[in-house]
Amino acid sequence: MIDCSIAEGMVRKYLQLNDIDCYKRALNLSNYIWDIVIAWDYFAKNSVGIQFVTAIDSISANIAEGFGRFGKKDKVRFYYFSLGSVKEGFDWNEKSRIRKLLIQAQYEHILEELQELPKEIHQLIKFTNIKLKE
Repeated sequence: MIDCSIAEGMVRKYLQLNDIDCYKRALNLSNYIWDIVIAWDYFAKNSVGIQFVTAIDSISANIAEGFGRFGKKDKVRFYYFSLGSVKEGFDWNEKSRIRKLLIQAQYEHILEELQELPKEIHQLIKFTNIKLKE
């Protein structure tokens, strides 16, 4: 994470969306899942795949939308939405494993990423609460 503070004589570096670790992780995960789901048969894509992709896409989308909001409370609200999408992602990952739509290595990789995301999103929320006044 980048500290947006400024020392005298230094050039200010503004925090960019691509500087946020949880955004990058969520974006990469959504593309990883897309590549898997796109190869599924019609029924699997239509019943599980669309919702799985939508849930995982929503993680990075809500982080991005929160980042683009002006007020601290509005930003944090969207970051919390992304946490809800992480929980939904756990559900779709389990269903995909049980229904034999994922191989074990895919399931485990997705699970690991979903387990890391809440920690990083909470760090983003803490950072936002500390750095922004209102």
